[in-house]
Amino acid sequence: MPDLLWDDVKNFFDPNLMGALPDVWVPDASVEDWQAVFDLVQSSGWQWGYREADTIRPLPLAAEVLPRPADAEEGVSLYVRPVPGVPMIFRAMSATEIDFDLDLRELQGQAGVDILCDFVCAFGRRLGKPVLMSAEGQYGYPLLGFDPAADHVVLLADPVDPGI
Repeated sequence: MPDLLWDDVKNFFDPNLMGALPDVWVPDASVEDWQAVFDLVQSSGWQWGYREADTIRPLPLAAEVLPRPADAEEGVSLYVRPVPGVPMIFRAMSATEIDFDLDLRELQGQAGVDILCDFVCAFGRRLGKPVLMSAEGQYGYPLLGFDPAADHVVLLADPVDPGI
């Protein structure tokens, strides 16, 4: 049975209500957690690519990338595609937090919910930590997320029908 059902969470996947790019993050992270993310990506069978600024490079050790200097000019991004056409983009900006972008327009219907749940569960299980999602620009107010104690994605807010 799926972690979440489309009919129950469709408002949380509506780009017009949530913004197209919700905030997804793992709080209280470390360089070791980032390394676990890098290891999972490399061993998962997912398509991925690592970039520093506009240059594609081999995936380094997390300790070589983090912590980032406050004045770092070049961005560091890890692009992961758990399924073709659905990119998740990790931005290595801080050793203490793992965050990534996704596009809700690519995660519609039950299949989209399942892709997101499978992806965040894989990371949450590997790290033993919550993976949280909030509306775009509403960082810190999670709506749903992976709960390590429950070992699946749970609702953290009420997906009330706004009457649209």
